Amino acid sequence: MHVAIAGNIGSGKTTLTELLAKNFGWTPMFEQVDDNPYIANFYDDMRRWSFNLQIYFLNKRFRHLIDAKKEHKNIIQDRTLFEDAYIFAPNLHAMGLMATKDYETYLDIFELLNSFIQPPDLLIYLKASVPSLIRNIQKRGRDYENAIRLDYITSLNDRYDRWIEEYKRGKLLVIEIDDLDFGTNKEDLGVVIDKINAEINGLF
Repeated sequence: MHVAIAGNIGSGKTTLTELLAKNFGWTPMFEQVDDNPYIANFYDDMRRWSFNLQIYFLNKRFRHLIDAKKEHKNIIQDRTLFEDAYIFAPNLHAMGLMATKDYETYLDIFELLNSFIQPPDLLIYLKASVPSLIRNIQKRGRDYENAIRLDYITSLNDRYDRWIEEYKRGKLLVIEIDDLDFGTNKEDLGVVIDKINAEINGLF
């Protein structure tokens, strides 16, 4: 089984991935952030490093999916390949932070890789308001995230909401997180797990 968690920066994807992996015995597949050689450069100069960063994420996520498929593991994925292509890359292009020729090259590579993979059996979308996202980003205190622009987060959030409204590629569970603290509150985590169990039971 392949379950994936989608959501904007600061929505709690990594935390929930860890908790669900432990609860269900799934193999976690994390987004590479702390050892990412481009991410600090990107937040310092988005226009210069946007293409490099997006290609890095595309490559890592594709490799992880192929490896997991070979090993026949039940996986829980922190962010999907589709978010890179349908949200982050077009957002950078629309904001003038990725050149058109780079964007078109990126999409060509994505379409090729996308032809080799299947969408997740269940996509969990962590829906959050911009104030909640900013609060969570500040709380975790990553130095390179201090340079994140408010308009960048806001634009991403709008694109996420539009993408989820049109998502038809598989089973979808939307969890509104503004009033949830599944990271420290066991009752809130229990609510999330109950929702996921109900969706998983419907897969079989």
